[in-house]
Amino acid sequence: MRILGFAKMTMLDFPGRVACTVFTGGCNLRCPFCHNAGLVEGVGEEWAQEEIFAFLEKRRGLLDGVAVTGGEPMLQKDLCDFLSAVRSMGFATKVDTNGTFPDRLARVLDLGLADYVAMDIKNTREKYAQTVGLPSFDFSPVASSISLLAQSGVDHEFRTTVVSPFHTVEDIEGIASLIPADSRYFLQNFEDSGSLLGTGMQSVGQQTLVRMLHAARTHVPDTALRGVDERA
Repeated sequence: MRILGFAKMTMLDFPGRVACTVFTGGCNLRCPFCHNAGLVEGVGEEWAQEEIFAFLEKRRGLLDGVAVTGGEPMLQKDLCDFLSAVRSMGFATKVDTNGTFPDRLARVLDLGLADYVAMDIKNTREKYAQTVGLPSFDFSPVASSISLLAQSGVDHEFRTTVVSPFHTVEDIEGIASLIPADSRYFLQNFEDSGSLLGTGMQSVGQQTLVRMLHAARTHVPDTALRGVDERA
């Protein structure tokens, strides 16, 4: 597996766990607001899997889990082998995905290799291609992954990074309408990392974000803001 980043401890990336985070290289999308431009383009410090496993061996009993993010982890042909090895060491596993590879996601779920999955939903069906930077984008794999994850029985969340000019209150309500009503959905406000694929990206104001929250809750009651106080 191509690993281009490694955070040795996080209390944010894996809900309810003290974990480390593995960043895989490469992504099939080109979202202009992506804050991991280097990872998307396959640029970064490369880590050997053996280094990760050696670290985990020393952290038994100190860390609870391992979060695998990207980039897009489903691009890694040996993702399942990596997850299996991590779980054999006694660690829980979380996988982030953009949902464009439902067959690969199904394999991870069917093999019981993920304790938690976080899936990004970038925008409404009509605005997806523009938002992910691919004019000919086919939304159907994303729809399949939403259904697959919702029916999997695996603990999971859906989430959207809210960014101007791509998202309006109406867009967020439209996204929420794509998600089963009993799901867990998070809105997270865009932050400029200084290393983006595009230009002209901005966060939305807190009042707008709170309006988006209430609009999403009309479809998915368990919607929350991540990292932002919903009081405005």
